[in-house]
Amino acid sequence: MYEDTIKMEFPQFRKLENGKSLYQILSPTQFIEWQQIGSTWHRYEFEVRQFPDLVRLQEMLQANRPFERLPEIEFQALLATL
Repeated sequence: MYEDTIKMEFPQFRKLENGKSLYQILSPTQFIEWQQIGSTWHRYEFEVRQFPDLVRLQEMLQANRPFERLPEIEFQALLATL
């Protein structure tokens, strides 16, 4: 599973199915999350160091529920509105 991820092109883009979080996956071990809390968006940067975080990142890359693939152009358009 991890080896397939290394061959992927980055960045990859995902969102939660409810639209309240956007993700820019920079590498197999780094991602940025934009999370909506109320009417405010917060930006968080993650460096994956622990196994539970690696599993979460793998779920994002595989677009397992609740994560959905997001075309880069749509990601950029959403980001411009934040």
